[in-house]
Amino acid sequence: MKNIDPLMISGKEVLPLVEGGKGISVSSGASSGAWAAAGGVGTISGVNADFYDETGALVHQEYKGTTRRARQQELIAFGIQGAIAQARKAHDVAGGRGRLHMNVLWEMGGAESVLEGALEGAKGLIHGVTCGAGMPYRVAEIAARHGVYYYPIVSSARAFKALWKRSYSKFAEWLGGVVYEDPWLAGGHNGLSNSEDPAQPQAPLPRVAELRAAMRELGAPERPIFMAGGVWYLREWQDFIGNPDLGPVAFQFGTRPLLAAESPVSQAWRERLLGLKPGDVLLHRFSPTGFYSSAVHNAFIEDLVHRSEHQVAYASAPEGDKSEALALGPRGRPVYMSAEDLARAQAWMAEGLSEALRTPDNTLVFVTPEKSREIRDDQNSCMGCLSGCGFSNWAQNEEGTTGKRADPRSFCIQKTLQAIAHGGSVEHNLMFAGHNAYRFATDPFFAEGRIPTMKELVDRILTGD
Repeated sequence: MKNIDPLMISGKEVLPLVEGGKGISVSSGASSGAWAAAGGVGTISGVNADFYDETGALVHQEYKGTTRRARQQELIAFGIQGAIAQARKAHDVAGGRGRLHMNVLWEMGGAESVLEGALEGAKGLIHGVTCGAGMPYRVAEIAARHGVYYYPIVSSARAFKALWKRSYSKFAEWLGGVVYEDPWLAGGHNGLSNSEDPAQPQAPLPRVAELRAAMRELGAPERPIFMAGGVWYLREWQDFIGNPDLGPVAFQFGTRPLLAAESPVSQAWRERLLGLKPGDVLLHRFSPTGFYSSAVHNAFIEDLVHRSEHQVAYASAPEGDKSEALALGPRGRPVYMSAEDLARAQAWMAEGLSEALRTPDNTLVFVTPEKSREIRDDQNSCMGCLSGCGFSNWAQNEEGTTGKRADPRSFCIQKTLQAIAHGGSVEHNLMFAGHNAYRFATDPFFAEGRIPTMKELVDRILTGD
């Protein structure tokens, strides 16, 4: 295998191995600090991170505001406090070795406020900011003002061109690198464009080469591209190492460190990962962000699939083939649908899916009364964790709404990610994972339930395995 030489990342020469940031509390100060201590780049999550009281006990993030806007202000305060707490922990664990980055999502609620507050409160502890899930134009300006490097997360050369022309060219010296997140292989939210087919994956090498060519054409500094998504054994990525068409390349690992000793995931989560098979990770579009995302196909995902399958188009008045009436609600107000859809709807209602919920696309989704109450309770409890939420119709604008009907085919992402990160069911919550997660079952390094330390994992990765 080719040598893995150190690269200059965020102002220091370190191993070109990066722990990918995983939201809520899954990339903690303990895990990222340990990865940095092994000589690489650790990444804490700045997305609703945990924080602790004066005794060191975990603080339950309880929302008391009576409006969504008030609850979002609480969420921002929690986010800043958590990011600072995890940065301090990571700094202590790293002991001055490696580099420490913080990951934020541009489409999360109050992203700019959280980023500003975290960089101010953890001054000198965070060396770089990675940011994706949207088009983070202002991350360069914010990072430069605080004297840290920025790393946009993109899935195409086209996205980087737009960011560079609009903003990044003004802050070129603080561009630390670019994270290429493969939209077909990476876990979590992915950047598939409307012109790309989720069922037709494209090889990453030509896409990364196109990204570097665009960076060079635009006059961007020759900073590392982080290859993120699908990276397991480095021996499988020889064409990326020392390739003059790609320039300096680092490799980002998001899924593989989940089983390291310092990872905060539950034992049930670890066992589920070890039992995955090829095809068990699904690329789906149920997320309230509107982005595609990759997660383990469990009962939670199955429920979302089930919901969308029990769906018919309707009209408020007879039109075209929508001439058959169905009375809904306590007042029996009619809606109109085709004869075929009416038969389907009546069959579902007879099976117990008696509640019909309207969607923004003029369809009805049929669910049980219990699921209907859960959906409405979750929508009413929205705390603005996204800048715009399809599920609850919240948006952080003057009106406080997207202007569209809330979508019952989606879910409260804050609720489910907080639940699974703190010991909740791995079957009935969203469980993000990269598409190579099934390889845990065949990777000899994790045989017989072995749980390595981050240092042992980094050393293993350097061998090519």
